[in-house]
Amino acid sequence: MAMAAAAAAASSYLSNASAILLYAALFLAGAHAEPDPTQVATTSQVPSILPVCKTVGGGSTFFDVQFCLEALGSDGRSANAGANYGACSVIAADLLTANATSTADKIDGLLRERAGKDDDEATTTTRCLRACRALYGGVARGQPGCAAAVRGRRSGEATRCLERAASAAAECEEGFRKSKVASPVTMENDDVFKLAKLAVALLSWAH
Repeated sequence: MAMAAAAAAASSYLSNASAILLYAALFLAGAHAEPDPTQVATTSQVPSILPVCKTVGGGSTFFDVQFCLEALGSDGRSANAGANYGACSVIAADLLTANATSTADKIDGLLRERAGKDDDEATTTTRCLRACRALYGGVARGQPGCAAAVRGRRSGEATRCLERAASAAAECEEGFRKSKVASPVTMENDDVFKLAKLAVALLSWAH
């Protein structure tokens, strides 16, 4: 009887010990488990320019927060711009210069492609493209001084030239609409217009 009791006690002890080891193993496995990839992003992953874009894009009728984030985020300088509206306005002005220049280059290419075509639609499109080329030529000539005005925080001068760039893009697109032909530069006009408006908005908040 004594031996049977001792054996039962030993069996019970081993069972309890096994259970404790099992719980310990499960606990350690949980502690070293890989993080859930579906977890919410940390604050370090939020763009530093988000507050700026919310301020200028939240109530704008010309562009939205997403456009602001994508535009400024395409320039590496935005990573260190944070809530510096002046720095962000410089980035926007530089992006405007680059986009206006590339749009003028695209228009030149389109005009070369249409050389010699004399059907009605091609003729109308060519006429509209020539008008756009003249408009963007003016923007390209004015952008160096415009960018300098933005950098120098000369708000009045900078705002006037930025608005001229926005008007040029809108007028270019309107020419196609009035002529009832498809515009081959709709996307480019939209980007230039919004970038100019973005730069104006950012400049208005710069101190």
